[in-house]
Amino acid sequence: MFAHNHDASQALLEQVNQARAEGTPLRIRGGASKAYLGRPVSGIELDTREHRGIVNYDPTELVISARAGTPLSELAAALEAAGQMLPCEPPHSDDGATLGGMLAAGLSGPRRPWAGSVRDYVLGTRVISGLGLHLRFGGEVMKNVAGYDLSRLMAGSFGCLGLISEVSLKVLPKPRCDAHIALQLDPQQALLKLAQWGQQPLPISAACHDGNLLRLRLEGGEGSVKAARDRLGGERFEACWWQDLNHQRLGFFADPRPLWRISLPNHSPLLELPGEQLLDWAGAQRWLKSEAPAEAIRAAASRLGGHATCYSASDSPFQPLPAALLRYHQQLKQRLDPQGIFNPGRMYAEI
Repeated sequence: MFAHNHDASQALLEQVNQARAEGTPLRIRGGASKAYLGRPVSGIELDTREHRGIVNYDPTELVISARAGTPLSELAAALEAAGQMLPCEPPHSDDGATLGGMLAAGLSGPRRPWAGSVRDYVLGTRVISGLGLHLRFGGEVMKNVAGYDLSRLMAGSFGCLGLISEVSLKVLPKPRCDAHIALQLDPQQALLKLAQWGQQPLPISAACHDGNLLRLRLEGGEGSVKAARDRLGGERFEACWWQDLNHQRLGFFADPRPLWRISLPNHSPLLELPGEQLLDWAGAQRWLKSEAPAEAIRAAASRLGGHATCYSASDSPFQPLPAALLRYHQQLKQRLDPQGIFNPGRMYAEI
């Protein structure tokens, strides 16, 4: 559809400056794979997919830089050829997900509690601001910390702070060995076991209770994986199950009831909510299929120090912000996008 390597930054900058001059809001899109997440945005579509291509990749440096419209599948293929990976496992399959969208959504996969989030691997970004400037933050090496926090700030911003044009990420070698085992434990037993194992040197890199079984992924050296597998026992299953979980292809996600993602502190107890739950991230992330009122779900999450996001159509998909925190968000939006042209209202009506 598009050239595999094309710098369209000048065209994007011109579109932004035209929107500034006319006071017209912009609706940023990449592959639209996360279009369902967030509030509807009214504005002229600004498509980033033509601005694509890997800008720099030296496997020996463990750093890759690419333009925002680069498909994640293309990025993953380049890393796979060098025996490397994005450790945060951002969700993507054949849905056209792009690098810019990955950073803007800030979503991570099953390895998140053990390897870190998308934000943790961002080294630098290029961003077109609401002032019509094409700015560079951070760099391509870990020791370069200039603007480091502002680059990370783009993670999970859903395009509300600026137009991401390029991203530099730290990558890691793929594990040498892996194993996938399922244990017959109920959810309560699973949470207790996971709390115990978290204090021990076990090579766990994913843990999810699917409602019937506790499924574990073990990764590392051959000796440590084999020792852990022999110690824990259980039945083996196919590695593709984790991709089906990450890309929401399991039968659980086909349930027509609203889907909620509940983020909780480690070792939180079970939530007493109606519906079906799937415990991911060793229990720190709960997927819930329920018709319970949003207020009840968010109150249950808040009582444990967490928050809940609605993945189904909703006027208020994200957990409402306390007044003080909302002011900080509004002040940040004012500094980076004073005219409010980038994805207005995508996260909150006030931003």
